[in-house]
Amino acid sequence: MTVLETATSPDRTTQLGRGWQSLEVIVVNDFAHINGGSAKVAIESAVGLRNRGHDVTFFAAVPPVAKELEQSGIRVVSTGQYDIKSDPRRLRAAMQGVWNGKASQAMQIILRDRDPDKTVVHIHGWNKALSSSVIRQAALRRFAVVITLHDYFYACPNGGFFNFPRNEICSLQAMSAACLRENCDRDSYSHKLWRTVRQIIQNEFGLGAEGIRHFICLSDLSENILRSYLPANAHIYHVPNPVEFQRQDSVSVRDNSQFMAVGRLSREKGFVLLAEAGALIGANATFVGDGPERAAIEKTYDRAIVTGWQQADKVRKYLQTARALVLPSLSYEVQPISILEAAALGVPAIVADTCAARDGVEDGVTGLLFRGGDAADLAEKMAQLQDNDLVARLGRRAYEKYWENPSTMERHLAALEDCYRAVLRSRTVQKPVGVQ
Repeated sequence: MTVLETATSPDRTTQLGRGWQSLEVIVVNDFAHINGGSAKVAIESAVGLRNRGHDVTFFAAVPPVAKELEQSGIRVVSTGQYDIKSDPRRLRAAMQGVWNGKASQAMQIILRDRDPDKTVVHIHGWNKALSSSVIRQAALRRFAVVITLHDYFYACPNGGFFNFPRNEICSLQAMSAACLRENCDRDSYSHKLWRTVRQIIQNEFGLGAEGIRHFICLSDLSENILRSYLPANAHIYHVPNPVEFQRQDSVSVRDNSQFMAVGRLSREKGFVLLAEAGALIGANATFVGDGPERAAIEKTYDRAIVTGWQQADKVRKYLQTARALVLPSLSYEVQPISILEAAALGVPAIVADTCAARDGVEDGVTGLLFRGGDAADLAEKMAQLQDNDLVARLGRRAYEKYWENPSTMERHLAALEDCYRAVLRSRTVQKPVGVQ
């Protein structure tokens, strides 16, 4: 078995968080580089934990290794595999996605010389390359495992409780007979059947292993949706994702005209809905991102501006020109970061009342809610924010509320440390049995 491993050892000049003794943490994520929100949180929090004096190992399947990890002194272990979507050998990808034997063996080696009483295994992402085989290895050896629920793959075969052909939220019980009959997959029903097999294996052997009962939820909505699928004795922790943002003066939103959307332009994000609403009232609409719905957005509203993908600093510059951020998602979402970034600048948000971003808006105080999927209601809310006094008041209060309790990396890391120690305290130490 070939496993790539990198590590450097810079001097540790930082102090341990809150004066506690050092923790041993194994951070697990499909990718060893930043390719999305969950990978960004996994990598940046791993580096932050290392800088606070903890012993951190980062375990992934898909290279390359992010420079942040290479420069941090973190031991990085990668199985050097494709993610299942990119693997040119489709049969291998299908098998790996259900149960990744190579990753399982690599995890076994990592854990072999670790003390379960002092080590936390933190799972961020496993469905795109690693599979739940790595979770089972940790559970069988009675290690403390905590899973951040960045999406809904824990319960739902397609990860979103979303019916892609119908372009609507799915209300079916996951893995019920009705669920299995429904062709909800983005690609095809045969792909849905493969996802179902993977979910059965995951539920029975991966996540079904004894001891998997510690979870980090990112929003009230996602917790409410997933709670009935978690073990009856589950411990749920709230550790919001961090937003690294230097405080500056609030944006003068009354002087701005653009209704701004940020993210991948895919159907479930609902951006065509914003284009329809913009066309109804002739409002200026800018879409910062790219994706398969770009042509549909431009066809729906010829005045729409689509910027394509932008670096993080450029995205924030666009947000500074926004009158309001619009999150029209048709799916549940988990915790959209853009709403926090907008609030940190003093930009109010208009949010679908069916998605998790609603947790970050006080309707009529820091932004407005509209009926999910309803372009006319969205247009009405956008029209309300043409009122300079109203938009300025909402923006000012969004700014004040955010900075009363900002989502900084330091707060995120402190909450992680509290979570890890609670997990270690609550675990029941048992002699491993049946380990293979």
